[in-house]
Amino acid sequence: MNLRISEPNIENMYKVFRREPVSPTPLFELFMDLPIYEYFVGRKYDGKDELDELKFVVEAFYNAGCDYATTHASNFGFPMKEADHEGHKGATISLNDGNTITDWESFEAYEWPDPRDFDCSKLEKIRDYLPEGMKLAVMGPGGVLENVTALVGYDNLCYMLADDPELLQCIFDKVGQALVTYYENIVDYDTVGFLISNDDWGFNTQTFLSVPDMRKYVFPWHKKIAEVAHRKGKPIVLHSCGYMMDVMDDIIDDMKYDAKHSFEDNIFSVENSYRKWGDRIAILGGFDLQYLHSSSKEEIYERCRKLLELTKEKGGYAVGTGNSMAYYIDPEKYVAMIEARKNF
Repeated sequence: MNLRISEPNIENMYKVFRREPVSPTPLFELFMDLPIYEYFVGRKYDGKDELDELKFVVEAFYNAGCDYATTHASNFGFPMKEADHEGHKGATISLNDGNTITDWESFEAYEWPDPRDFDCSKLEKIRDYLPEGMKLAVMGPGGVLENVTALVGYDNLCYMLADDPELLQCIFDKVGQALVTYYENIVDYDTVGFLISNDDWGFNTQTFLSVPDMRKYVFPWHKKIAEVAHRKGKPIVLHSCGYMMDVMDDIIDDMKYDAKHSFEDNIFSVENSYRKWGDRIAILGGFDLQYLHSSSKEEIYERCRKLLELTKEKGGYAVGTGNSMAYYIDPEKYVAMIEARKNF
């Protein structure tokens, strides 16, 4: 299903990041589940390799009306013990699954992967298949805090804060430096229009770690990741779920992210977020998945229309979900957002 209003132009997203008005308001999505990609492409996915997969994703983003398509640069990630992998196969994930690194012995025995050893040639090979005006948005294999939590386990991480902060700092430094290298390895590709740093930081009411601990262990590496993008003149988006009220100044003023994505109505709605921070950072998406699941197409259309009215003069906003387009959301409800954007 092709719902394009106009041909893609990555400059539309750049205007959003610069908080400039742009018409029509661009779409932003972190990713979509496979059934949603298939809906927009109009056929089942039958690809054979990474390049086939990326071509399929590009076609889906194009047909939805986006100016870019998201991808991972490679298969780089942080290996876990097989027992830990078992906990990551279901629809939900426990933050306590990880126990790959529990002490100095397991830390020293762990074989830290080098992102430069992983093939990211698809970022070049996709060039001939990218529609004119489209670019890629490259996200990470999870973020700094997510990967430390996956390797250590959330409860164990909290114990380490008190029992062995030196070990915890070393783990954060290893993960953080690897992610900096990951982004350094791909930022020069001219098929890459901007970067996405994806790292969930909070519950509904607070960050996973105290704000001082977030500033000590997590934020310095995010600042370095953002600097990788900015040194090359490319924007970077922070995707992070959870309560952010106490750290938005850090995101904007210290880490200097160009845009924030992931909003939930039961924490702080996208409308309120735009009113509070929209003159300092671009606000992306925001249609809560629970809202999309439970609301009618007419309700979604009207809310989107009002949000576009709110943001039209100052800009700095792109339409989309609060997280990602999940398989259990009726794709026609996503179309309602696209139609509101088109008609507006």
